[in-house]
Parts: sequence; structure tokens; C-alpha cells
Amino acid sequence: MKQYYVYIMSNKNNTVLYIGVTSNLKRRVCEHKEEIKPNSFTARYNCFCLVYFEEYREPGSAIKREKRLKKLKRSEKDILIKNANPNMSDLYDTLF
Repeated sequence: MKQYYVYIMSNKNNTVLYIGVTSNLKRRVCEHKEEIKPNSFTARYNCFCLVYFEEYREPGSAIKREKRLKKLKRSEKDILIKNANPNMSDLYDTLF
């Protein structure tokens, strides 16, 4: 069964957040880290750390959640991330 992910990337100082959705989290994070698109938001702001993700079975649910997360205040996003990842460390190496 296919999985869908909502994820948050940050820069090393945790001053910038990027929220995205994908069906292949490991590949997508790798693309961010390798700067496949050098003019992208994540490349411009050095958002190479995966600090948070959620898993969904339905693409529509993941897309709705992404939109809700994007509307949150920064302080609310920080609380969400820190509840799951208190040190805001890069979770990439823990995937699968």
C-alpha cells in the first residue's frame, strides 16, 4: 500500500521552515539535500534537515494536512516539531 508524507525541513539554525508533501519521503528529502533544484526555496534558504514528518494512507488527507500546517503560526509549528523531535535533529538517517 502506498504511503504519503507531510514533512518539514529546516536550516541548521532552525530559523526557516519548509513544509511539503510527497509519496516517497526518503527520495524527496535526498533531492532537497542534493539541491536538485538550485533555485528552490529549500536550496535558497539551506533547508536540508528533516525535522518532522507524518504518514498518511490517502493523498487527499496528506494534502489537507499540509495546507493546515502552512496556515499555523510559526510558534505553533515549533511546538509541533519539538513535541516529536525535541532537539530538532535531522531525522533523515532514521528513515526506514
